[in-house]
Amino acid sequence: MTPKVVLYISMSLDGFISTKNDDISWLDTIDHGDNDYGYNTFSKTIDKYIVGRKTYDVVMNLVGEFSQAKQYDCYVLSRSRSGEENGVTFYNGSIKNLIEDLKSQGSKNIYCDGGGQVVYELMKYDLIDTFIISIIPTVLGDGKRLFLGSVPPTNLKLIRSEAYSSGIVQVQYDRK
Repeated sequence: MTPKVVLYISMSLDGFISTKNDDISWLDTIDHGDNDYGYNTFSKTIDKYIVGRKTYDVVMNLVGEFSQAKQYDCYVLSRSRSGEENGVTFYNGSIKNLIEDLKSQGSKNIYCDGGGQVVYELMKYDLIDTFIISIIPTVLGDGKRLFLGSVPPTNLKLIRSEAYSSGIVQVQYDRK
């Protein structure tokens, strides 16, 4: 079976993935309890991870390490950096070529964790197969959007939706 590109990400109710200043601390305002919202099950289905450089930098500044690099082959999309660092590969070539290469190498799916520019590039070339989005019950009012617009229309099929006691609603759509 050919690996799929899966966007697995959280956003505010009004569609933002961070504030204008790349603050994602609002994600911690929800009491998750012991619920991982299916993340552990999901993580067993992937072996490659792609993310934008800005998101990578935010995580490194907040946590000091990039834990995904311990679990997956990680690719950070960047226009300005190349090479390897902290267990990740910085990639500045064609995203279409990267996805084709990763699909040919892997037996599991490819996890995309944003940000908005990466999602835009993937959608521009119709490369996202599955969208798993956790909607956080927070309205930010402003910030960086998950979907930047100006992408071709994409028809999706609802696979599942689940509401959690924390107020989070998680939806999964596959490309038709």
